[in-house]
Amino acid sequence: MRETFEYAVLRVVPRVERGECLNAGVLVYCRQLDYLGSRVHLDVDRLRALDPTADAAAISAALQAAADVCAAATAAGAAGRETLGSRFRWLTAPRSTVVQPGAVHTGLTADPDSDADRLLRLLVLPVGA
Repeated sequence: MRETFEYAVLRVVPRVERGECLNAGVLVYCRQLDYLGSRVHLDVDRLRALDPTADAAAISAALQAAADVCAAATAAGAAGRETLGSRFRWLTAPRSTVVQPGAVHTGLTADPDSDADRLLRLLVLPVGA
């Protein structure tokens, strides 16, 4: 049986004033299957093309922090102790930082973990990877 799920792309905007971005992760939430997951991948070469001075290590840490909140890792602090839905809403709230969530979209899934992998391949990884 397929259930409704929501997802959003995590975007890296190395210079917020320019508005240029690259996709660097996905967040996937399915309330009915009690699932909140993420996949992240920072393409440093593409990042450098947008901003040669971007701090790839700091951006990777910010992406990992979002993944930690999804996984309720100890490193996530108080945010990691919230309900799955609250964590997803917090992660997808608009913000003007280097790592920004895209719009929330919906779909149907029987396996949200597999869909997280599929969305990473489709929306984040270089074509043909």
